[in-house]
Amino acid sequence: MAPLDENSSVLLTGGFGFVGGHVLEQLLREGVGRVHVVDDLSTNPVGVDVLLSELPRASGLTYDPITVREYLEESNERFDAVIHLASVVGPAGVLQHGGRIVPSIVNDTSMLADYALEHRARLVDVSTSEVYGGGRDGLCREDDPKIVPADTTYRLEYAVAKLAAETSLINLHARTGLDVVIVRPFNVGGPRQSGEGGFVVPRFLAQAHLGLPLTIFGDGQARRAFSHVKDVADGVIRAARYGTPGTAYNLGNHGNVVTVDELAGCVITVTESASRKQYIDPTQIYGPDFVEANDKFPSAGRAITGLGWTPQLNVETVVRDAWAYMRKASSETFARLAGRKIIEQLAETRAGGVASTDAVHEPPAGETALAKDRAAGCVREISI
Repeated sequence: MAPLDENSSVLLTGGFGFVGGHVLEQLLREGVGRVHVVDDLSTNPVGVDVLLSELPRASGLTYDPITVREYLEESNERFDAVIHLASVVGPAGVLQHGGRIVPSIVNDTSMLADYALEHRARLVDVSTSEVYGGGRDGLCREDDPKIVPADTTYRLEYAVAKLAAETSLINLHARTGLDVVIVRPFNVGGPRQSGEGGFVVPRFLAQAHLGLPLTIFGDGQARRAFSHVKDVADGVIRAARYGTPGTAYNLGNHGNVVTVDELAGCVITVTESASRKQYIDPTQIYGPDFVEANDKFPSAGRAITGLGWTPQLNVETVVRDAWAYMRKASSETFARLAGRKIIEQLAETRAGGVASTDAVHEPPAGETALAKDRAAGCVREISI
């Protein structure tokens, strides 16, 4: 695969999503000749008009707000590379799609594989770290066994759907020569991420900004490798350029392993918030079908060696950059980034509906009037 340049064309599915928007932004900044986005706008974290206003101006950007299936049935345009990000997403986002996650993911991937074979295009399949089922005490290496938990859950359906799609693509590479590369992102965070799908960084930031308790699942000791979206977007594009066909690469910052409790502390420090920590059962928020992930963090040596990829940005930068974006957002965009559950939490707090504060910790030293004013000011701006 020749490096993508001003003479290249890319089909980017899910290109208006969180990771997809940053992949799109980097492709445009690097001057790739043409990028066509296919996105049905079912999970885009900010409005398309907002996203487009933040991107470099590019005459080579076009898009269709339709599904992958609809696009492939209606069009036969040729592209040099396909980067496939379109998917249901998020530990809470998958809950409404249970029973349909497998056909959705597998069918879209299969159709794009057929397209890539027909047009001799490179296909980059953006999979998930969920395929590991937790790895070895949290550490996930590409050649580790994939662990399938005993209980059938919606989260498991998402994981096995992504794994099934990967398996099909690798087998097609072996049998037909399909030019495919797979990437598995780990706990991505940063600007434009929404809490709507159950993602923890925007949820914590919105709670801190509004002066609400930061709701931490369980005891907060679950370990994650939070990776900046710009690092991950760079890894996706490097996979398109330099990845070895038939190979999977972990994309996660192995130096960013923290507990969720430590992440909450970082959010409180960065935002200078008066918010407290509250330890809860996640099913209190998302219902009985929600399942928390095992510890997971990557071995990223294959991407570092094979793609020349080096994640640069630490956990604090993930939080600071996401916070900088969120605090400047319009009221409408803030509500989208916070997610419906946080807006409901705000409404309940206003109405005095918080049932118990037994598990709420005292705020950290250094609480400031500025933090209180900021939280109060944002409450006034958000309409319920």
